[in-house]
Amino acid sequence: MREVLVTGHTGFIGTAVTEELLSRGWRVTGISRKSSSVPREGLRQVELDLLDRSSVEDFFKKNSFEAVLHLAWYIGPKCHVHDINMDWLEASLHLLRCFQQSGGRIFQANGTVSEYDFSFGYLSEEKTPLNNASLHGQCKAALYHTAQAFCRQHGMIFKWPRVFNLYGPWERTSRLMPSVILSALRGEDIRVSDCLQIQDYLHVADTAAGIVDVFESDAAGAVNICSGTPVRLRSIVQSIVELTRFQGKVLWGALPGALEFPLIVGSNQKLVSLGWSPRFSLEDGLKQTIEWWRNHHVS
Repeated sequence: MREVLVTGHTGFIGTAVTEELLSRGWRVTGISRKSSSVPREGLRQVELDLLDRSSVEDFFKKNSFEAVLHLAWYIGPKCHVHDINMDWLEASLHLLRCFQQSGGRIFQANGTVSEYDFSFGYLSEEKTPLNNASLHGQCKAALYHTAQAFCRQHGMIFKWPRVFNLYGPWERTSRLMPSVILSALRGEDIRVSDCLQIQDYLHVADTAAGIVDVFESDAAGAVNICSGTPVRLRSIVQSIVELTRFQGKVLWGALPGALEFPLIVGSNQKLVSLGWSPRFSLEDGLKQTIEWWRNHHVS
C-alpha cells in the first residue's frame, strides 16, 4: 500500500502533511472543496464537499482506499464555538462509514489539544480528561470516542494524532505569530494581549512529520503531536521583535487574551517513542516563518 486518501489536503496542516507524504514516496488522493492550482507529481486532486452526504457516498462507490488521513474540519472565525462543528462531526462519521463500507482498513483523523480539560495544565493521552468546555473540543472528542469504537467493532485500525498549537507558512493572518510578524515587517505597532500564558508550539512541518510518523507506525489511538516544551507567549513576541529588528511599539494588553488558562503544555513521550524529533528549534522556525511572510505577504 503506497496510496492514501487525505481530506483537507489544501489546508494549513493538510498542505504540509501532503508534502510530507509525497516526500516519503506515497501517492496521495487529496480531497478539498477547491483544488490547489499547483499540480504535483503523485497527487490526484478531487473537489468534493464532505458536508454533502450524497456526493461522499457517490465518491466511495467509485473509489476505494485502504487508508485515509482525515484532516478536514472547520477552522474559520469563531471555530471553537461555531455550530458548524456539529455538521463536521456528523460528516466525519458519515465519511468513516462510507470508507469502511468501501473496504477501508486504516482510519486516521486529526484530534486537537482542545479536547483536553485545560485546567490540568500538563496534558497527557493517558491521564488528562477529555472535558474541554468548547463545542469544537466536545465534537472532536465525540468523534474520537465514536470512531474508535466503530473501528474496533469492524476490525479496523484507528489512529488519532492529537495536534497542539502550531505555526508556519500559510497560517491564518489573524493568528498570533502571523499578526505579530506582519505588523513588525510593516513597521506598525504590534497589538497583542498581555501574552503571559505558557503554551506548547510546533512548526507546521514538524507537526506534519509527526502525523505521518503516526500513520506509518504501529501506534494506535491517541498520540499528542506537540513539542513538550513550555514557552511563554510573550517570549515568542519578543523573539519576533528581535528577529525582524522591529523598532516600533509593542502594545501589551491592547487585545483581550484568548484563553484564561496559564499553562497548556503536552506530553510527547508517545510521539518521541516512534522515532520523531523536531527539525526546527523555535528560533529557527520563527526565522523561516518570518522569511516566508516577508516573501509572500508584505506590501
